[in-house]
Amino acid sequence: MIISCEARDGIRMVQSGGARGFQFSGSPQLFSFPASQLFINCNFFPAEFSIVVTLKIPQMAPEKSEYIFTLLEGDSDEPLLGLRLSQNNPPCGHSEEGHLWFNTLKRGLFLCDGIVWLTMLQVKEKLDYVEDHQDLFTNSETFDIEVFHIPSVGLFMATANRDSNLGSGIYKWTDGRFERYQNISTYDAQAWQYFTVGKKKFLVVANCRSKDAGDQEQSVIYKWSSRKLKFIHYQTLITHSARDWEAFSIRDETFLTVANHRNHNIDSVIYKWNPVAQFFEVNQTIPTTGAYDWEFFTIGPYYFLAVANTFNGRSTVIDSTIYIWLGGMFQPYQSITTFGAIDWEMFQIENRVFLAVANSQMLTEEGKILYSINSTIYELSMTSQTFIKFQEIETNSALDWEYFTVGDDKFLVVANSYDGNSYSLNSVIYRWQGNEGFIPVHRLSTNGCRDWEYFNTTDGSYLIYSSARAALSKVLKLRTI
Repeated sequence: MIISCEARDGIRMVQSGGARGFQFSGSPQLFSFPASQLFINCNFFPAEFSIVVTLKIPQMAPEKSEYIFTLLEGDSDEPLLGLRLSQNNPPCGHSEEGHLWFNTLKRGLFLCDGIVWLTMLQVKEKLDYVEDHQDLFTNSETFDIEVFHIPSVGLFMATANRDSNLGSGIYKWTDGRFERYQNISTYDAQAWQYFTVGKKKFLVVANCRSKDAGDQEQSVIYKWSSRKLKFIHYQTLITHSARDWEAFSIRDETFLTVANHRNHNIDSVIYKWNPVAQFFEVNQTIPTTGAYDWEFFTIGPYYFLAVANTFNGRSTVIDSTIYIWLGGMFQPYQSITTFGAIDWEMFQIENRVFLAVANSQMLTEEGKILYSINSTIYELSMTSQTFIKFQEIETNSALDWEYFTVGDDKFLVVANSYDGNSYSLNSVIYRWQGNEGFIPVHRLSTNGCRDWEYFNTTDGSYLIYSSARAALSKVLKLRTI
């Protein structure tokens, strides 16, 4: 149907300056017209042009994915250019190769390469504010949270709970919330670590106590059963008041290291996966001093392990050590004086490498205790090839650092747990400001905050924190602009 300048029901020609268009109203109808009626000053079809479409619809059928504008060549029915509105993500296959998709939610333009949507242009999100999303009631106080994704199954979270009678919980993200999925018997659980070996998926717990008084303490590795759709017992390892597990790979070999805490001066152990026996075996022992946390990281071709040593029986002012992988084993690389160190967090900003330590308390040999002390961010100096002090941040018995990004912005959030008088404190989100370092931007009310985890879903970005004082963890949503 060719549209002339004469008025038709539901169609009105609009012209502003040198631009001409049509305004449609009423029920949707099918109209077609020659391009010359729009491009009135062009003898030939223009190589470049802009078409602005403003669409207002009260509601949309869930499965509808129809073109609202197309450009055809001559009498052909194949569109050269089409504008299509879809409630869900449009398909991207060989037939859609070359198609563009503007995602109004992500405010981005994407190109289909025949397999996936490639980002062409996207507005970078910026963190605006943080709001409560979910109160998650747990079995008991929670010392650690591990968020992980099992392909084709979903997003999960494991909580390390104090009460040995109630065990620890595994939760699955369902309809925008964490729902209880499985319960596992644990004994004063301190931490979880999720990892994979090939196609096998594992979850290991750090048990701080034994099942029965007088028995040897044991930590347990659980394996995901794709048939039962839950974690089942796989291997038991002897530990000593275990506080943390760290899983990592070096040249296609998988390792597990435990932070043994008991008696202050006891070896921590690195285990190695035996692909023949299909079990973990002792690979190396490392002398540690009240170890609380391990952090594995790589810098170029080099592999590192940092241990947070907490207490030597007399003082918390002791050295924590960074180890480097040399000759098939970890060897001391650098020692840093820390103050009841509980956590290391490694992160990179462009080509700069940082290590942040959470200092929990300063207990001197004279018996003086301070909780409001500095935690420190160290930066790797390319000149000295060592980590040097970059920034000190005042914290209150800090127990954890978590690094995350939103758009182009970088953040650190600290778990402040106790100031000597109260456990009800603000934990703080800091934003990277270049030469100024990290500056405080959001203060979040917490109670005995023990751990922070950042995660993403299709609905957005979230933070979750656990409390070592109450059987309540909180999920917070990051609102962006």
